[in-house]
Parts: sequence; structure tokens; C-alpha cells
Amino acid sequence: MQRLDHFNYKPDSYSTFPQRYIINFKHWGGAKSNAPIFAYFGAEEPMPEDIYVGLLEDNAPKFNALVVYIEHRYYGNSTPFGSFEESMKNETTRGYFNSAQAIADYADVLLHIKNTWSAQHSPIIIFGGSYGGMLASWFRLKYPHVALGALASSAPILYFDGIAPHHGYFYVVTKDFRETSESCYNTIRKSWYVIDRVAKKPNGLSILSNRFKTCKKLSTSSNLKNYLILMYSGVAQYNDPHKNTLKVICDAIDGAANKTDVLGQIFEGVVAYDSEKQPCYEMEGIKEPSETDIGYAWQTCSEMVMPIGIDREDSLFQPNPFNMKEFVNYCKNQYGVVPQPHWVTTYYGGSDLKLNFKRFASNIIFSNGLMDPYSSGEVLNNISDSIIALTTKNGSHCLDLRPVEPSDPLWLTTQRNTEVKIIKGWIDKYQADLRNSTK
Repeated sequence: MQRLDHFNYKPDSYSTFPQRYIINFKHWGGAKSNAPIFAYFGAEEPMPEDIYVGLLEDNAPKFNALVVYIEHRYYGNSTPFGSFEESMKNETTRGYFNSAQAIADYADVLLHIKNTWSAQHSPIIIFGGSYGGMLASWFRLKYPHVALGALASSAPILYFDGIAPHHGYFYVVTKDFRETSESCYNTIRKSWYVIDRVAKKPNGLSILSNRFKTCKKLSTSSNLKNYLILMYSGVAQYNDPHKNTLKVICDAIDGAANKTDVLGQIFEGVVAYDSEKQPCYEMEGIKEPSETDIGYAWQTCSEMVMPIGIDREDSLFQPNPFNMKEFVNYCKNQYGVVPQPHWVTTYYGGSDLKLNFKRFASNIIFSNGLMDPYSSGEVLNNISDSIIALTTKNGSHCLDLRPVEPSDPLWLTTQRNTEVKIIKGWIDKYQADLRNSTK
């Protein structure tokens, strides 16, 4: 039973809600041997019952580690006001939904686990990916007495307050496509203006709907363009080295060059993305928003303000710069609050990161894949001997967290092995310090 508000002492702060966590005891060496605890921080989604994060599970036997997964407040079963809908219904109920409360929850759960199983001297290593990776790194800064170290995979902690360039995300998407195929890159760039030209015709939306086999007639050409933007950026972000979907799409676009026009080439890319032809393609964006869609929209309108835009001339996409004034007005209209774009860097740090973290932070691994568009806001260089940045040229978003596969490329295996070696060093030093303190 988790406390609603960790930072106030008003009567409602003492309200509680059920926070879900899952424990795998299978490999744990037990409290008597001070065996470690691997804790994975849930992020902006419900935690599945069958959750299995490869990096933790694959290495738990080597460390005799207890594995813990903790669900983020407001998502899944960890809802403070009985249901997700009730928890999100007004300014008051949403007010307890932020990262500081979330990592305080995690501290509370981890200390509860230690107390319950008498594991006071079991060192805790925390893991997280993307937003969860940001939480893991921030947790190590705020609760170094609870967690010995943190692995933050694909954690764009520099994408706040103007530290990283606004165009960084889409610049990396552009780079990924351009390095895959110059002709594919040029075709996609040209396609936006072809779509705009066709859409202006009297029956333009019908033409586009037919060409892209949409399940319903397009109500606006923007829906088609948004579908394609999400497809291209999603492929870049999550490109799997085993499948290389990015190359599959570009091969399909390039392969159709002598058979059809630009729109036909782009449609062949859509077909290749889905791996097999569908009767029709849903491009109107009418699906019900998920908890992630709703919850993270609130988080970005309060504290997690990432000013991502498109303002480079050589971009794969048409210019669409981030406009803070418009964003603030949207958030005020939607939620009745003004975003706090400077709060993340005020509370956790960010500006002059290397200078500051070097003086007070330790035991954090920032793992990055340089094909991941979010790498433009990640820590890509070592800050100190114990704040390490690991980068892989062909890596994608949170790839190192996935289970080991026999066909994994050598660079991915090397990245994981390096992470494990660093974590082992932290634990070995802790165990030596513990032995010395009891002599």
C-alpha cells in the first residue's frame, strides 16, 4: 500500500493506493549471503503480468540476484483513485502524477522488500529504459543510499530546457534513412510535396485514399502524413538488427522506382513495413487512446517538456519547429495547468552535466544506440570513471535490455558484456566494503 503524497503532510497525503510489483526469487542467493537485488523501473505503461526484461533475467543466475519489477504510479493496477479514469479526471487527482513521486514510490517499495526479506545488506542495482532509464539515473542521484548503481538505457535526460537541439530527434531519423539509402531518403523528402499537390485537387483526398488503400476515406492529408511520419520515426527508433526493417522499407521504396510514381513507391514502403499486404490500412488515427497516450500527454504537459521539432533544411520531413507558446496554450486548454519546462533540470540537473555530475554523482551507466533518434538527447561521453557512456553505432532504442538471441551481432553482445562487467565491479567493491565494515 503506497502513500499518495510523499512530500506533504496534509490529511489527504496519507491516503494510500495499491502499487503493484513482481518478484522473481528463482535465482536469488538469499539475504544471508547479501545477494544483490536487480530492480526494473516501470515507465509510462501498465506492467504486463509476464514481464521479462532480458538483461536482468539473463544475468540474474550469474549474480544470484533477486529480480524485481515495479509498476509506475497511475499506470496499470497502480492507480491512486480506484481507476485510471478517476485518477486522471481533474487537476487535483492528476496533481500527484509526476516523476518525483514515482521515484519516491520506488524507494519505498525497495526498502519494503529489503525489510520484508531481511535483506538490509543486499545491494540494489536499478535498470530502466527510455523514460524508465531517466527515472533510473535520477533515482541514483536522489537515493544513492538505496541503490548502489543504475543502468539507464536510451535515457534522453538532456532533451530538456534547450540543452539538446530541438531538431535532434528528427535529424537522427534523417541520418538513419540517408545512410541506409540516398535514393530512399530523396524519394521520401519529395513525397510530402507530392501528397500536398494531390490533396489540393478537387478529388485529391479520394485519390490519396485509393492510392494508399485506406480503410476509410482520408478526412485530411495530414492524417496520411502523420501516419508516415510515425512509421519512419518508429522504424528508426526501434530498428531491430535481426530484421533491419529500415532497410526493408527503403529496399521496397527503391525497388518500385521503375514501376510506379512517387506515391506508389511510398505505398510499397507501407506494405513492406507491415511485412504482408493488408486489405486496407488504417490511417485516420481513430483508435482509442491508451493509458500511455493519456498519461504521458499529462506528464509532458506538466514537467516532461521535450521541445522536439523539425527545423533543419536537409530533414527527411517538412519543417515543423517546436513552438513553446502554442504548446503552453494547448496544455492550459487541455489540463488547466502551465507546463514547467525548466523543472527537470532544476530538480535533477542537466545544464553543465559533466561539470556537476563529476562532483557528486557515481555508478551510472548510460547505454545508447546511435541509430535511436533519442540518442540526440542522451549522455554519449563518459563523465567520470564511474559515470560511463556506452554507445553502439548500429544500436536502437533500449536494445540492450532485450533477451539474448543466438543471432545477436557481436557489437550488441560486447555492449551487454561491458555493462555486466561494470555492474559486477560495483557489487564486488560493495561486498568488500561490507566485509571491512564488519571486521
